[in-house]
Parts: sequence; C-alpha cells; structure tokens
Amino acid sequence: MDIFVRRGDSLWHYSQLFKINLQLIIDSNRMIQVNSLNIGQQVRIPGFVAQEYQIRHGDTLWKIAQNRHLPLEAILLVNPNINPNNLKTGQIIKVPLRITWRLVHGGQNYDYKLLLNDIKRLQAVYPFLQVSTIGNTVLGKTISEILIGTGGKKVHYNASFHANEWITTPVLMTFINDYLLSLTNQNTIRGLSTFPIYQQNTLSIVPMVNPDGVDLVLHGPPANEPWKQRVVEYNKGSMDFSGWKANIRGVDLNDQFPAKWELEKARNPDKPGPRDYGGEKPLSEPEAIAMAELTKKRDFTRVLAFHTQGEVIYWGFENAEPPESEVIVKEFSRVSGYEPVKTIESYAGFKDWFIQDWRRPGFTVEIGRGVNPLPISQFDEIYQKTLGIFLAGLYL
Repeated sequence: MDIFVRRGDSLWHYSQLFKINLQLIIDSNRMIQVNSLNIGQQVRIPGFVAQEYQIRHGDTLWKIAQNRHLPLEAILLVNPNINPNNLKTGQIIKVPLRITWRLVHGGQNYDYKLLLNDIKRLQAVYPFLQVSTIGNTVLGKTISEILIGTGGKKVHYNASFHANEWITTPVLMTFINDYLLSLTNQNTIRGLSTFPIYQQNTLSIVPMVNPDGVDLVLHGPPANEPWKQRVVEYNKGSMDFSGWKANIRGVDLNDQFPAKWELEKARNPDKPGPRDYGGEKPLSEPEAIAMAELTKKRDFTRVLAFHTQGEVIYWGFENAEPPESEVIVKEFSRVSGYEPVKTIESYAGFKDWFIQDWRRPGFTVEIGRGVNPLPISQFDEIYQKTLGIFLAGLYL
C-alpha cells in the first residue's frame, strides 16, 4: 500500500501508526533515504492494501476509521487530496486494509503460471520481498528466486527439481506466505517469533527449478515443436506424463551436478527419457546451470532441496559433510517425524555437490508418502509435517 509523506512524517511514525516493524518498512523502500523524506513522496507500507470505498450518506472519515479499527490518520495518509469536511455521497476513497489471510492457495494443481501470479501478488503486498530471475528454462520460462531478510546466515530452499514432485512448490510457497503474514501481523508460528529469524537470515528460495517439466506433468506436451513430438517419443509413445521427473529435454536435473557424476551416469539410462538420464555432461542443462551459478553467487550457509516422497531426510555425501549436519538433521527429524538417512548410493545431486564443494550442511528432504505425483489431498498433512523443517532450517 502506498501512502504520501506529509511535513514532519517519519518511517518510525508510520511503523507505530500501522503496527508494522520499522525494519520491514525500511526494507520495503530501498530507494528512500530513511532520514530525509520529502513531502508528497510515496512510501510503501507492507502487509496492507488500499481498498476502494464508496462514501454513503452520513459517513465521516472518523466513523469509517472506527468501523475498520484504524487510526483516522491512516485514512488521511492514503487520500492526500481529500477534504474530510466535504465528503460527497458516492465519492470513492481508499481505505487501508490489513492482510491477515493467505494469498497463496496451495491445495490445487500448481503450475508455472499460478506460481508467477502468486509471486507477483506476494511482492505487491510485501515489497520487502526481493524477486529476481536466475536463468531461463529450455523453453524460455524464467526461473525465479525469492529473497526474504538481510541477515548474515544465508539459507537456501528449493522445490520441483523433479517435474512430478511439483507438490513441493505449493508447500514451499505456503510457508513463504505464512512467514510473511507472521512478520507483518507480529504473530508467532508454532510459538516462534519470526522477526528475529528475519534479522538473522537471508532466506533464498527457488520455488520451481523445473517449470517446463512441471507444466508437462500437469498439462501434457507443449504446443511448439520439436518438443511436442519429442517428449512423447522420450515417453515411449505414451501421453501419460505422471512418471516424468526430467526437464523438457529428458535430462534429470538432480543428476546434473559434478559430484561423482560419472558413477551416476554409469548406472543410469544412456539416453533422454522421463527420469534418471544425467545428460551428456554435468551442468549441460540451463536449469542446472542457473542453480549452480546462484549457489556460487550467494555462498549459502546451508541448502535444503525438497523432493517427494518417503518422509526421509538425506544428509550425507562421501563423509564430506561437517559435524553440524548431524545436529541439524536430528532437529529436522524431531520436528517432522521424518527419518534421517546419512548415506545412500547417490551421486550428482544438488545437495551432494554442495556438500562436496562447500563442506557445509546440505539436505534432500523427501516429503509425503506414496506414488509420485502425490495426490493434492495430502497437501495439508504434508505442510504441517514440513513446516517444522522450514522453521528449523532458519532458527538453528
């Protein structure tokens, strides 16, 4: 919500008026000099929208403010040109509305278009969110990164490396939404105050690593050739893509990283298909390259990759993980009921490469139980179990 600066105003005053933490207002207005506001300048207040209201007979701004549990001043700030003593029936004004509900509706088939729409809506209401593009898919879709907070601990979460594991994306987006609601309404999540978490962490999220694959699973082949025909060939002539994990080129993105890639290649298919083909070489695919470049650029403290299924957390790679990984995974297990598993014969995965090259904690979290793609009816149960891990990844 935009408000307009008056003589003597300060961001601190706005934080008191709207009951929003000052730092969130500062971070929502990165282009503004905090101590030198100009009269008439626009300032963005996170966690609010300005709703249109039509003046009825007998209305006063004071009465409207009382009905909405708002200070009168809050209404004046979003209507800089209004004369409160000369309201006319039928006149349209703006009234601040505090957002206390989720904008993300996770319990549905969650495709790329829905993701972009939700990111846009969240960014409009929570402008302290930073959103950028880290690369493009084979089909030219943008791969988005969301950043929340500016703390020294850099934590990374990602989802939908694998196409038919797309339920990980709405689960992660729902957590983001709940985190934002908690920050702007000063509510706790499971008894945790989230503002200290915001101050301590920079949370990086790539909610959909493989948008081309997700859309293939949910909607079938793309309209454009050569991919329309090619994916059906890769899928042995079948139009059922529910078993598809790969990107649109038939390369498994979580078998693309230079962490004993040759061992993974030796035991997997040698040509493109729905799953497990690691490509001609490590980091051949634009989506994997984007993730590798982001990881180098951000220098993460720890990474969590969310997959389905099995309710297990894989946390080791060739004994290269630091001792703290075990401490962290035990807490993840405690808050979720998921089983920690140190080593599996797994190579070339994102977390394998992160552990190998950074010697820092990396985790693959397999959420839910059943056959991929997991039914959306499991959404609420999966979210409740995973929520503890999302939080622990930040407070530990």
